[in-house]
Amino acid sequence: MESMRGQLQAIVDRYPWWSEARIMQYREDSNNADSATRLVAMLHPTATIPMHSIDIARLTHVSTDDLIDRFLCRSDYRIVAEEGAADDLSAVVMDDQDEIVSEELAEIYVKQGLYSDAIDTYRKLSLVNSEKSIYFAELIAEIEGKIAKKQ
Repeated sequence: MESMRGQLQAIVDRYPWWSEARIMQYREDSNNADSATRLVAMLHPTATIPMHSIDIARLTHVSTDDLIDRFLCRSDYRIVAEEGAADDLSAVVMDDQDEIVSEELAEIYVKQGLYSDAIDTYRKLSLVNSEKSIYFAELIAEIEGKIAKKQ
């Protein structure tokens, strides 16, 4: 219940002009409201309650979360390869010496304490799965941190 009040307070703080959120807040915590506001909030669900002063600068401020949300909502952003001919990987043939790598194998290496093998496996996975290269780089950094702690 407290977390809901905290979330509601965060919404009211972020959007002070949104009367429905403030009405919900007054319904939840009517001890902090005056009698007229409580009456309006209880009887008329779409009524506007008296507004406090609004900080226009805070209202128009665009946070990093807002920027990320706007970026993710747009569908026309794509990662496009550089100009030029792409490498033809269809002719690549694996022989017996080529190693099959997987995240599970790397996790087993970590559990066994074979950190250098795990790092090598994650680097190979990073080359194979370039879209997850940041994830693999973070795992490599964690393993290197474990190595540093041992020394």
